[in-house]
Order: sequence, then C-alpha cells, then structure tokens
Amino acid sequence: MKLDDLDHFKACDPAGMLAEIEALPGQLEQAWQLGQRLPLGDISGVRQVVLAGMGGSAIGADLLAAYAAPMASAPFLVWRDYDLPAYALNQDTLVVACSHSGNTEETLSAFEMALDANVPCIAVSTGGKLGETARAASRPFWQFKHDGQPRAAVGFSFGLLLALTARLGLLPDPESELLSALAAMSSQQERIRADSPVSDNPAKRMAGQLVGRWPTILGAGILAPVARRWRTQIAELAKALAQFEALPEADHNMVAGVMQPEAVFGSTMVLFLQGSSTDERNQRRVEVTRSVLMVEGFNTDVVNSEGETRLAQQWTSLHFGDYTAYYLAMAYGIDPTPVDAIEDLKCQLG
Repeated sequence: MKLDDLDHFKACDPAGMLAEIEALPGQLEQAWQLGQRLPLGDISGVRQVVLAGMGGSAIGADLLAAYAAPMASAPFLVWRDYDLPAYALNQDTLVVACSHSGNTEETLSAFEMALDANVPCIAVSTGGKLGETARAASRPFWQFKHDGQPRAAVGFSFGLLLALTARLGLLPDPESELLSALAAMSSQQERIRADSPVSDNPAKRMAGQLVGRWPTILGAGILAPVARRWRTQIAELAKALAQFEALPEADHNMVAGVMQPEAVFGSTMVLFLQGSSTDERNQRRVEVTRSVLMVEGFNTDVVNSEGETRLAQQWTSLHFGDYTAYYLAMAYGIDPTPVDAIEDLKCQLG
C-alpha cells in the first residue's frame, strides 16, 4: 500500500494536503489568538446561538456545540440549510454565519435573513460575498486567511467560535483546556506523522484496516461530531463511502439492522471513538454494542482518544482521523485535495 513511501505521497498529493493536516495544532492556536482581538460589536443578552454553515465550515460549529453542552449558559444550535428557523429571528439570538469562501449560498441566505430581521449576527469567513455583506451592513466580520480547502480549516472554524463564545461569557474560560489539547495533539503527532513507519504508526495501520471496507464510525458526547468528521474526511480525502452514528441513539435503531445483507458484513469496519471523558454509561454501550456487532460477523475496533481533558480528547481523536483518512487516500493512490464531485454538483445547480 506504499504507506511508508514518501515519494508516493508527494506524487499523489501535489497540493500538499499532508502539510495542512500537520499544521492543524498551530492553526487551532492561531485561531484562538486571532479570536481574542477581532471586533465583537455591541452584542449582549444572548440567550441562544445559531451557527449557520455547511460542510467543512459547519463542522467547527458541531464540535463547539458538543464541547459547550455541559457548561454553556445558552444553547448552541447548528443550522445546515437555507434561510433561518423562526426561533432564530429574535433579539436574544446571535446568528453566526460561517462560510470558508464567503460564497456558500445556503449560509448567505441565512445571514441575509438575519439582517432583514435585524437580529444580532456575525460573519466568519475568508472573504467573499459574506464579508462584503457584513461590511456593508456594519456587522462584525471575523476574517481569517486560509488558501486551502474548507475541511483543512477546521482549526479556524472551531477556534474562532470558541474565542467568540468565551468572550461573550457564554462559556467558562477554556484557554487552559485548549493548551492541554494542543500539547496532546503535538505529542500524538510524533507517532502518526508521515515519517513514522507503519510498524510504529497506529493511524497508518488503521488506514490499512479500512482499505476495501465500508467504515462506520460511532462516537458519543464530545466525540459524536468527531465521528461525523471522520466520515467527511474519508469521503473528501479518500473518495470513499463511509457513515457515522452517534451513541446512545444508535442503540435505539442501528443495532436492529445487523442481520441483512450478510454478504457485506465481512467488508465492513465499525470503529468506536472513545475517551476517558466519555460518560461511563456510554462506555458501557461501546462494549455491548461492539459485542453485538462482532457476534453478527462485523469487523470492529476501538480508537482511544489521548489527553487529560475533554477538549484534548476531542481534538486528538479528530487529528487521528484526519491522518487516517489521508493515509487511506494514499493507499488508494488518490489525490486527497480536489473534490470534483462536489464542484460538478454545484455547477449543475447553477
């Protein structure tokens, strides 16, 4: 599979997606620091936050919502669609429109509806029409610089939102947890980076297990959006189908569908994301659910997150998944950067 052949990596990856993955800890730290000095405007009395975005620009919102849930003073709701729900159109709601390019049509429609309703709103983008609209309306525009793919800017899409909500007083100061996450990511990276051989590299070995198989990734709590991230990275980097599920919900439906079609069971790989911060009841569900699947003939494995804090475990698990998806692309001999199917679909939509 050539997973120790760095010349093969360079040939398959001319745009340098590997460098983007390697730079993720630094990007996350940069985003947090940038978010300390960008303008907030006159925002107060926020009772809920609606985070509007799509694809790689929305995953940061998912990660934040999961992290914030046990301690935030307001709900964080992720909106992946055109316009806005009726509950967002009031003065105690903050609408945050997130679009890497600034030209995502669904996100633009949500931001424009927020402006029409005159509700508090902020734009987060590299520029584009979203930035122009925010400036014209004199609304806060949190601009960052990133020339790569939206999925490679997850450090910005999360770190800026984390800084924003912390500055608004909706979360306890997360800086110590963030520093712990950065340290844990850097420590883990020494073992999973490209120059670490397969024999010592768990991410390369995980990618090897996924070759020719249909991956299903499950996570609970703070790791549920990480399971989604694994699925999207496998799709966009390796151009391979995968699915994700959240526990405990999957135990109320998915486990009933493990009887048919038997012919595909041997071609599956069910991965359970887990960390010491996972609720003990969900840790037990991982054990039992995995046992159920193994009895039916499914291939399974557990990916344990590293780090001492919830944020560290969320981000080491995410980073491990990014490397795994990249190595899967290398195993298939596929360029991990372009997403021609998505661009073709956009063209067809006009």
